[in-house]
Amino acid sequence: MPWHRQMAAVLFRHFYLKGIGTTIFISLFFNVYFYLLKNPASPPTLMPVTWLDGLIGVQPLAVPIYVSMWVYVSLPPALLATQRELWLYGAAIGTTCLVGLLAFYFWPTAVPPANVDWSQFPELNFLKSIDASGNACPSLHVATAVFSGVWLHRLLRRFGGPLWILAGNWAWCIGIVYSTLATRQHVALDVAGGLALGLLAAWLSLPHRVLGEKP
Repeated sequence: MPWHRQMAAVLFRHFYLKGIGTTIFISLFFNVYFYLLKNPASPPTLMPVTWLDGLIGVQPLAVPIYVSMWVYVSLPPALLATQRELWLYGAAIGTTCLVGLLAFYFWPTAVPPANVDWSQFPELNFLKSIDASGNACPSLHVATAVFSGVWLHRLLRRFGGPLWILAGNWAWCIGIVYSTLATRQHVALDVAGGLALGLLAAWLSLPHRVLGEKP
């Protein structure tokens, strides 16, 4: 069976569990995230700016890519075939987010004010009015995107996806990581922390037996 037909075949398996589970998870996450954002346990530490931050300019066109993360992270559970895989995935991504939220509670951090006139960038101004500069390190935007990217890569390989779709997956993932810097939602050190958390969580949660692959 062609790879795209295999994907279509699993897309609607356990449809209600996937849809309801993803909605509940995201709702719970946002409630805790914004509570910690508005009620830090101690004054947030401003993250230092590095030379890498200076290399990346503000890009309003990165806003759609930044927001697309919520579509991107919904793809791996949508492509899982069994309830066992879904529960394992849910536990793994939940643990990843919990680690980040605990870091935000015990070590509140924030992105330093950027020397930017946000009135010139209405898209970015709107984004920042919704998601303030707190809860910075590690970047959970990056961590969950990288975690999803690794899982998607393995799933697409299981379906026998062609090289172009594997490359497209990583281009999307890298675009999301880049967008966190281009929108000034995070600095490079936040991104580094998110990369480490996402890669470690994906590596620990993806033993070969999970996706039916041979070691």
